[in-house]
Amino acid sequence: MYRRYIKRPLDVVFALVLLIALAPVYLITAVVIKLESKGPVIFKQTRTGLYGKPFTLLKFRSMAAQNNIYDNTSTDEVTRVGAFIRKTSIDELPQLINVIMGDMSFIGPRPWIPEYHKHMSAKQRRRSDVRPGITGLAQSRGRNALTINEKIDFDLRYAGHLSLYEDLKVIFFTLVTLYDKSTLHIGKSGIHDEIMELKKQQHNTINESGSQV
Repeated sequence: MYRRYIKRPLDVVFALVLLIALAPVYLITAVVIKLESKGPVIFKQTRTGLYGKPFTLLKFRSMAAQNNIYDNTSTDEVTRVGAFIRKTSIDELPQLINVIMGDMSFIGPRPWIPEYHKHMSAKQRRRSDVRPGITGLAQSRGRNALTINEKIDFDLRYAGHLSLYEDLKVIFFTLVTLYDKSTLHIGKSGIHDEIMELKKQQHNTINESGSQV
């Protein structure tokens, strides 16, 4: 009942309210990004959404326009403004638009690039049975200080126990983890390592069973 009749309407209402209330923050952020470096204000990337369906995630650009997000042999070229908006999570604010469009929720498993979903087991993919969120149980319990398997386990736990009480707990603990620098972005090399771990597990499962689980 909560998922069908309460969670989605609450997402839309709060997203609209925040979009209006934070309009000055959006404007200032857009201006300083444009003043510091060339390139678009908004960064767009394909992510995996509800039931594995891809969508375009929106973020404020925090890296130099020439940065190659797919080259894991080099570090990301994060701008000075980008470092600040990442640290304060301001870069995530455009995802309020994703919430209004129905791509995301405030609370849910973080939407990862399709490469993650591709190499997950059938059980792990059940994390996509709920809308991805701006924050989620894994983010509230350590974010990137967790291993990829720990993140997925928290996501599965959330998907299986969806309720208003659980969402309120996630919001509270997310605010706490915002001040823990050890939980911040892992970078593209970290993403590469996580995907390689999923590939390794997928390969081992195929070898053990003779078919993908």
